[in-house]
Amino acid sequence: MDLKDQLFKEIFDKNSKKIFHLCYGYTGDKDSANDLLQETFLKVWQNLDKFRNKSLISTWIYRIAVNTCLTYLRSEKRQAKDELTENIIENKIEEFSEKNEQVALLYKSISLLEENDRLIITMVLDELPYNEIADISGISEGNLRVKIHRIKQKLTEIYNQHARI
Repeated sequence: MDLKDQLFKEIFDKNSKKIFHLCYGYTGDKDSANDLLQETFLKVWQNLDKFRNKSLISTWIYRIAVNTCLTYLRSEKRQAKDELTENIIENKIEEFSEKNEQVALLYKSISLLEENDRLIITMVLDELPYNEIADISGISEGNLRVKIHRIKQKLTEIYNQHARI
């Protein structure tokens, strides 16, 4: 295994779980999230030599993943699959055991947030430091804290509305 292969394996092992959660937060579908995870890390592999260490590598990977997810969502909307995606989310939720019902409801609630809010709350759930989240999202840390508070309020409202159904 050469140095690039070894470095990539370390990067993948360290970041793949968080990137999967990010992709799942955008899609609400495990298969799509896995596809986006693979696409993200293919781009990481192809551009690894272009990484300039100006930010943390995890920040760089998050940016690639976000752009990959946003491109995917735009193509989904162009193909008018919004209702289909909603049906997929509903079907996937039924596959979860009772124990995982709350997690499924949380991910469904996250999928109903605006794109930037989804990105931020997913990173919060993955316990990324606020300064890194601010760097990835392009807003100041102070504004980020306010935004996270508002996102949590919105998410709680959405979650509670769907929990009653």
